[in-house]
Amino acid sequence: MPVVTASTIAAARNGATHTRNDKQGKYRSDSPYQQRTVQRDNPAQTLIKQAVDQLIQQLEAGKSEALTTYLAAMARFHNYSFGNILAIAHQRPNATRVAGIRTWNEMGRFVTKGEKGIQILAPMLGGRRSRKEGDAGDQSETTAQPVLIGFRAVYVFDVAQTEGADLPEMEHSVSGDVGEHRERLIDFLAQQNIALEFNEKIAPALGVSYGGKIALLPGQAKAEEFTTLVHETAHELLHKAERRTMTTQTVRETEAEAVAFIVGQAVGLEMGNASSDYIQMYAGNAALLAESLEVIQLAASTILRAIRPEELAAANPIAAAS
Repeated sequence: MPVVTASTIAAARNGATHTRNDKQGKYRSDSPYQQRTVQRDNPAQTLIKQAVDQLIQQLEAGKSEALTTYLAAMARFHNYSFGNILAIAHQRPNATRVAGIRTWNEMGRFVTKGEKGIQILAPMLGGRRSRKEGDAGDQSETTAQPVLIGFRAVYVFDVAQTEGADLPEMEHSVSGDVGEHRERLIDFLAQQNIALEFNEKIAPALGVSYGGKIALLPGQAKAEEFTTLVHETAHELLHKAERRTMTTQTVRETEAEAVAFIVGQAVGLEMGNASSDYIQMYAGNAALLAESLEVIQLAASTILRAIRPEELAAANPIAAAS
């Protein structure tokens, strides 16, 4: 699955602005929805479709907390593929830390008798020979190149389904303190040539994205300032280029707020109910919801990898399944 970066999706910046207001929900639609009509026929996409269809049903039944559950799963498992995140959230919404039986055994823990595994997809790689041209008269060499040939079902288990040796505390929880994440996010913006300024004139908006520049309202509490900055960074990554599907301003604000929710929760901030109450979207449009969830996950993962680089070395190979 490709990684969202400012360089790949902000090439067509048009100067339109997006704002995060201190009173959420006051956004008007400025363009009609457009359905995605192409469905790739593979197991990963089937998995995604099933999860999104169920989410649509829950939202239509008035269960808005279902979407918050999926976003929380994106925060906890952002190194996993989009399809596998949905699969985990669908089968075990309260999962916090998953691994295969062998991994748990190596950590001194064992799956409790009677527990049912969480099925996800792992990539199957095959070798393909490619020629390496040598100098004239030399024999050509061949090297094996890994090629994705399909997917296979594998099973992982949540830590709550295991027993045994105590696990070390996960160090990424910061309990409401943004720590070094704020400075790392600012460094990431600089690397993407996105300027940052503080400007009282943008009030009552907490932040504004101009396309290549973000303005923040000074005087915000550290945690609020951080999530506002993530919100506007999401706009810079997602909404300054042509999107495959036409979206409304409401959807764009929802996507940015969802990214802020995921990143804030992942770094240990207490997000409360504000974001979950704000995330009401799509009116049964499953195709648009699926696309939005995918870009939300990609943008959140990109930001989290930038502000938590220590996690790159700990990425699970299964997470690459898509």
